[in-house]
Amino acid sequence: MKRFTTILILSLALMAAPAVAETIAITGGKVVVGDGSAPMDGANVLISDGRVVATGTNINIPADARQIDASGKWVTPGVFAGFSRVGLVEVGAVTSTNDINAVSSVFSAALDVQYAINPFAAPIAVSRAAGVTRAVVSPATGKSIFGGFGAIIDLAQDSDPITKARAFQFVELGETGQSRAGGSRSAAHILFRAMLDEAQTYSRNPSLFDSDLMKASDAKALLPVINGTTQLLVHVESANDILKTLDLRKDFPSLKLVLVGANEGWRVANEIAAAKVPVLASALSDLPDGFEDLAATQSNIGRMKNAGVEIAIGMINDRDAHQLRYSVQYAGNLVALNKVPRATGLNWDEAFAAISSKPAEIMGMGSELGSLQAGRRGDVVIWTGDPLELSTQVERVLIDGVEQSLSNRQERLRERYRNPAPGSLPKAYDR
Repeated sequence: MKRFTTILILSLALMAAPAVAETIAITGGKVVVGDGSAPMDGANVLISDGRVVATGTNINIPADARQIDASGKWVTPGVFAGFSRVGLVEVGAVTSTNDINAVSSVFSAALDVQYAINPFAAPIAVSRAAGVTRAVVSPATGKSIFGGFGAIIDLAQDSDPITKARAFQFVELGETGQSRAGGSRSAAHILFRAMLDEAQTYSRNPSLFDSDLMKASDAKALLPVINGTTQLLVHVESANDILKTLDLRKDFPSLKLVLVGANEGWRVANEIAAAKVPVLASALSDLPDGFEDLAATQSNIGRMKNAGVEIAIGMINDRDAHQLRYSVQYAGNLVALNKVPRATGLNWDEAFAAISSKPAEIMGMGSELGSLQAGRRGDVVIWTGDPLELSTQVERVLIDGVEQSLSNRQERLRERYRNPAPGSLPKAYDR
């Protein structure tokens, strides 16, 4: 009990302590830049003031740098979760811990997850210990098809997780959208257009805005979507819904669309590529869970990639609040898929980019996050071996150049009950 209490106290103290960036040289590892290039053996990564200074085999290491020997290890950028709800829910069935959506709110597009993300939620620390350093965090929808603003966060052990607030707006079309709009896809699309039209009306004269369809704050929230300054993440799965979503730009040409899910994207991959719309795709979905997934296949991501679609791995409605570590497993499975006859996966370099640089680029943060190129933020993970192998463990995690604790509730419970002996465990009421 004493060891468990000590670990917990130290973890809480580290969470409260101010982060201090330093000059760090990670030397001699097998370095993956994360931009789709091949790993480099015996390479170094130099980080200073929270950012990557240089990566490669011929780097001058300052005398005052703290050196971390990564010989025999793999060194990569942190995993960037392309779509999640991490930090918004602790226990899904307990309403007081679940901020994914606001089912009874009068607001929709104006909702903003930055006020609900809890950096102290247990899944944050669990994901960090698995090598996840950044995440796209999206709301779900309540009464309307619009869920509100999502954010990009870091998973560091501090109280300020927001990397970019109001990074995108989220909307449900397809099966979920039709149910939110009244039971028909036609209702969902007319509601989508009507809400954007109302937002344009609001922009012309905010003081006189009066609508039975939406609050003024929702109309105001949609203005950056209409003018293309804020991305619009659209959840669609079926090929038909994807095509109808692409058609929305005929009426609203400035929409900066990103498709989410897209289980049948392979069927219309050429059209997606031609529209230059990126995809945060679910990986390895191959079951017809609904009528919009009848053509789901594990080869979906590989086929879209081959068609020229800009693509990254996302996890919508796939334990997306608790199991971000699955991103690495999915990437590895996409590599292994190439060994299945007639299946289409990704090569290793493409697969790791799909969980590092690609989600960062799709979300407009490629110059800041997602790789170990010079100038990027110092999010680095040191692994015992190939990070896409399930047996590999995380040894160290740095976020913004600051080394993080890997302690988490799951690990502490494991240690507490690893070798239980009769009478050695405390009573529930003992402190």
